[in-house]
Amino acid sequence: MSPAGNETLNVGIIGAGGISQRHYDGYRHGGANVVAFAEVSEGTRLRREDEWQARGYASFEDMLERENIQAVSICTPNAFHAPAALEALRRGIHVLCEKPLSLDLEACDAMIEAARSSGAVLQTGHHLRSSPLVETAKRLIDEGRIGRVTFMRLRQAHDWGGAPEVRGVFGSLAASGGGTLLDNGCHMMDLARHFGGDVRSIYARMNTLKFEIEVEDTSVASLEFESGALGSVENSWTATGWEESFAVYGTQGALECSNRLGTPRLRLLTREFGFGGWDKGDETWYDFADAANGHVRSVQHFLSSITKGTPIVCTGEDGRESVRLVLGGYESARSGLPVGV
Repeated sequence: MSPAGNETLNVGIIGAGGISQRHYDGYRHGGANVVAFAEVSEGTRLRREDEWQARGYASFEDMLERENIQAVSICTPNAFHAPAALEALRRGIHVLCEKPLSLDLEACDAMIEAARSSGAVLQTGHHLRSSPLVETAKRLIDEGRIGRVTFMRLRQAHDWGGAPEVRGVFGSLAASGGGTLLDNGCHMMDLARHFGGDVRSIYARMNTLKFEIEVEDTSVASLEFESGALGSVENSWTATGWEESFAVYGTQGALECSNRLGTPRLRLLTREFGFGGWDKGDETWYDFADAANGHVRSVQHFLSSITKGTPIVCTGEDGRESVRLVLGGYESARSGLPVGV
C-alpha cells in the first residue's frame, strides 16, 4: 500500500550488487527512505550496511516479513527475479524489477497477474525509457517529425572495462539465463518496441568469441515490425570501449544518438523534399545535463506511479515482450531460421 499524506515511502532493495547503487541513489533523490535490503553475500551485506545505513538481511523472505516497507527494487541475478517479485507483489508491495523481468514467459505472466490482483505497481527496469534522450526521440516520432518509421539500428556494446573475465555471474547460464543478447539485448528490444511498435519476426545470430563462458558474448538480430519497418539490434561484450546508441529513420527524417564519441546528444535531421540534397535539410541538436541518469530517473518515475498514480513508464507487460523477443532470438540462433513472435 502507498503511504498516506506526506508520509515518507519506506523502501527495500533485494540484491545489493553493483546495479543496486543506482536504485539507492534514485530513491534518495526521490525522497524515499531505504530502510532495509537483502543480500546473500555476507561481505557485500556488511559493506552496504555501512554505506547505506540500512538493515541488512541474508534473505528477502526475512526482510519482507520483518520490515514495514511499501516498495522494493529487485537487483538480484536474473534467475532470482521472479521468486522475489512474486513474494513482494502478493503482499501488496510495489516492485521495480531489474531487467529481464524473468527468464520465461510463464513467470512473467505470474508476476503481472500478482500485481493486478494486489493492486501493486510492477515496473520493469528498462531505464532507457527514462533517459531524456529517449523521451525526446519518442515524442518526436509520435509527433510525426520523421514521418513513418522505416528502419532503426540499436546498439549496446562494451568489453567489461577491459577486464580479462566477465564480471560476477553474468557468464553463468544457470544464474543469468543468457549472455549479451539477454543482458544488453533486452534493453534494445524494449527500445525497438518503444520506437517502432510490436515486432512480427526476429532472425538472430550469436557466438562466444572472446571469453571462456557458458553464454554468448556477441550477437546481432534483425527485426521485422508489424508495420513493415525493419530493425537491427547489435550487442557485444567483445567491443572495445562502451557504446549505447540508436538511430531511427523515417520517410521524412532521422533521429540519431550515440555516446561513442563523448557526451550523448540527440540529432534530428529532416529534409525539405524537392529542394535538393541533405544540405537543404534542417538539423536540430538536443542536449541534456542529466542524459546519463536514466536509472535514477526510472526510480523516480516508479515513485511517482506509486504516490501520484502516474502511468508506469515500463510495465510488466512491456518487460514480458522484451523477454519474448530475446527468447525468439535464441530460438532463431539455434534453428538458423526467422522466428515469428
